[in-house]
Amino acid sequence: MQIVVGVGAVIVNEKHEVLLVYRKKEPEQYKWSIPGGKVELYEQLEETVIREIKEEVNVDIRIKQLLCTAETIDEEREEHFVSIIYSTELIDGDVKNNEPDKLGEVRWFPLHDLPKDIACFSVEALKITKKK
Repeated sequence: MQIVVGVGAVIVNEKHEVLLVYRKKEPEQYKWSIPGGKVELYEQLEETVIREIKEEVNVDIRIKQLLCTAETIDEEREEHFVSIIYSTELIDGDVKNNEPDKLGEVRWFPLHDLPKDIACFSVEALKITKKK
């Protein structure tokens, strides 16, 4: 079994909307998710989340705090995903899908009206964010 470490960012705008991406590929294919990606060898977690968000959705973020961790174990694919999720703030940039081969859509959702098909590693982070 392979262990994969990833990071994610909960990005909330001034309208209390959260940025979600629709995943076209595994893990969590065909689900809405917070944006993020895999940690590269020798890369620090906070550097990874800033890089991945810029690569995926074209925005610059500032990390506010560590929000939570999540795990997804996919026995079929023999992968164990460990996700470190940060609460972040949008600094600059226009949201854009920079990875159309991986992401079907990038969209803001009101925190009180989230889609039902959310990736399991995003669920807890969004619950915590809604309580704040």
